[in-house]
Amino acid sequence: MKYHDLELAVVDWAIARRIIPNSTPTAQLMKTFSELGELADATLKGDGAGIVDGVGDVIVTLIIFCHLQGLNIEECLGAAYEAIKDRKGTLMENGVFCKEEQSGG
Repeated sequence: MKYHDLELAVVDWAIARRIIPNSTPTAQLMKTFSELGELADATLKGDGAGIVDGVGDVIVTLIIFCHLQGLNIEECLGAAYEAIKDRKGTLMENGVFCKEEQSGG
């Protein structure tokens, strides 16, 4: 199944279970944080299946969050990519991203 079709299937699933319209963006954001915690736990334990499940759950909650906000997650991702696509720099060993200075002009 292609991503766009999966996104629509998630929205349909959430509508069928009355998550949409009975949830709120805030409730879905809190659910995303909960799912991120489960993903972090799976990552720390090296649980590959848990990582796959966790990433999927985070994406599901973000799709629902976006829908409740009148947004499309693909458009949000596109906007984020447009903002970062020309950035230059390097992630240092200490975990800090050092931006390459852009010359103006």
